[in-house]
Amino acid sequence: MISIEETKPSVIARQAAELGMTLPIEQTEAWIGYQNDIPDRTFWGSFTIRRDGEPIAFVVFIDYLTHGYHYLRSVHGPAWVSKPTPAEEREVIDAIVAMVRKRDGKEAFIRFAVWDYEADYAKPTLSTVPYNATVVIDVTGGDDAILARMKRRGRRDVRKSLRECPAECADETAQAIADFSEYYDVMVETGRRDGFAPAPITDYSDMITALGADHCRVFAARIDGRVVAWSIVTVEGDHAVRYYAGMRNDVMRLHVTDKLLYWECCELGRQGIAAYDLMGIGNDFNPSIKGLNEFKTKFTEEITDVAPDRDVVIKKPLYAALTMAKSLRAKLRK
Repeated sequence: MISIEETKPSVIARQAAELGMTLPIEQTEAWIGYQNDIPDRTFWGSFTIRRDGEPIAFVVFIDYLTHGYHYLRSVHGPAWVSKPTPAEEREVIDAIVAMVRKRDGKEAFIRFAVWDYEADYAKPTLSTVPYNATVVIDVTGGDDAILARMKRRGRRDVRKSLRECPAECADETAQAIADFSEYYDVMVETGRRDGFAPAPITDYSDMITALGADHCRVFAARIDGRVVAWSIVTVEGDHAVRYYAGMRNDVMRLHVTDKLLYWECCELGRQGIAAYDLMGIGNDFNPSIKGLNEFKTKFTEEITDVAPDRDVVIKKPLYAALTMAKSLRAKLRK
């Protein structure tokens, strides 16, 4: 029998640790505090999901208010003790939907990670860019071991960068918290080159400030004192995630990002991190991000499957209207 009990985030962290789990940072108290400071986002609840009294998953929900409607989101949640079968996952999702309907009548849908993403109840997300595969680098064993586990082209490019790239890499978290403008200029340039609009500067600066150096780092590469590449990396337990990254156009041929990423792997390994997630690659599920693959996949021989975001509908008429509006907007853009 499935039961869902509201549980303090600190208790969930303890329960997960007792089970040998590292929770995704988005399922932790640190993330809740960060999200609560963002307008129109509110911590909705954190829960332990049990089968016959034993924990099988944990989930944290944030309420989002956008365009006049509410929905719940759990990034990388539920966090499962072990990967569920489709039947087990469906049973838990049905229980979550029933709980949400009983507790809060204003939620239009729930957006969270669904392993059985082709199931009829799991709808493609109205927004965001979900992925079902990522690259996770093993950063244990020291610098040489990290290099040895890369693909041949990864080792080649990193060694070339170490020989020829003049960039100096460092942890610049304190500087970035004090003033993010220099780093943001790099992101603006990256967006122009790669065809996306960066979020406002406050989205980045507020994130690193709210999470703090214990849970968020800014690593940067400089040439002649100028920031030419950087990344924002979240840290929870022994797991790190490369959340955002940017690079200037005029250093693209210098292998700066190879040098910086290798330096990050080595530095995180020295800090006790075991796994470094580069956060999503493309495939037939989401071909729009295949452009990321050439760079990311050279750093490890393994591809890691993950549960992608899906929308699970609560209010069917409202969700149908939202889907139609999205379709009309797409047609107008064409």
